[in-house]
Amino acid sequence: MSQTILIVEDEAELGALVADYARAAGYTARVIGDGRAALAAIRDEPPALVVLDLMLPGMDGLALCRALRARSALPVIMVTARVEEIDRLLGLEAGADDYLCKPFSPRELIARIKAILRRAGSAASAPSPVPAAALLVDEAARRILVHGQPLDLTPSEFAILAALARRPGQVFSRAQLLDCARADSLDATDRAIDSHVKNLRRKLDAAAPGLDAIRSIYGLGYRYDL
Repeated sequence: MSQTILIVEDEAELGALVADYARAAGYTARVIGDGRAALAAIRDEPPALVVLDLMLPGMDGLALCRALRARSALPVIMVTARVEEIDRLLGLEAGADDYLCKPFSPRELIARIKAILRRAGSAASAPSPVPAAALLVDEAARRILVHGQPLDLTPSEFAILAALARRPGQVFSRAQLLDCARADSLDATDRAIDSHVKNLRRKLDAAAPGLDAIRSIYGLGYRYDL
């Protein structure tokens, strides 16, 4: 049975176009043009992924995304004509897994859908992850422990990992992580964020093999999954 992609879009022509591309890629596609109707449909029959427009009648995309995140980890790709930075960040903070600005290439959207569903499938078939209790952020002592053992972290590494671990599932842009690191250390630079994340992955893997918790989100930043 093919996976169902729910397209929540009030522009009928665009919704139909995206649905055609989704079907051509082997998915089942359904289009709904109202936010409240989409929420009801998702509760009745959850799809594999939601392509969600920001501006919708009934319930806007941000409110719908927050409602979904309050009860599930259903993958969401948000699309909108509002390209301002604050709108992009609001979409991510509401829990969207990815973000596209209109006009966008339907082929690019399908590629992102495939990537997100591939990651979700890999996570479902992977061995059981290390329990969440395996990682503990000790704010008072300014340290992070894995299986009770403290990690040897620089101030910037602590700030980045603590920020990610406090909000599992939320995508942080490099700029947001830079702000976290700068508040905690003077050695943080925008160019160094990727290097810090690389070091954190290495240290986490050494302390708990298989703890692949920091995920790269293409074009957006990083997310902590556990």
